Amino acid sequence: EIQLVESGGGVVQPGGSVNLSCAASGFSFSDRGMSWVRQAPGRELEWVAMIDSTGRTTSYSDTWKGRATVSRDNTKSTLYLQLNDLKTGDTAMSYCGLGSIRGQGTQVTVSS
Repeated sequence: EIQLVESGGGVVQPGGSVNLSCAASGFSFSDRGMSWVRQAPGRELEWVAMIDSTGRTTSYSDTWKGRATVSRDNTKSTLYLQLNDLKTGDTAMSYCGLGSIRGQGTQVTVSS
């Protein structure tokens, strides 16, 4: 069974950063590209970033380019996302994704 378990969310002050993790199991993690998506309250799902199976190639949405960094550790079957310079409007649930499969998400709340 494929499992994606996100962690690392919390309350962050504006201008702050957060480091998210996604522990993957049930598939060959090192063979698959992965992505991060977010969903703010009342908003549609928003794609943030993707990374290829090797970790050498990444891409970001225009919104997050320069403020997000996606990475992975294939020895740990773990995906990471660092979000920087967070704004109150960035409050959202963050999910890691394998195709259309997502985990339960981790909440990032940006508030002073």
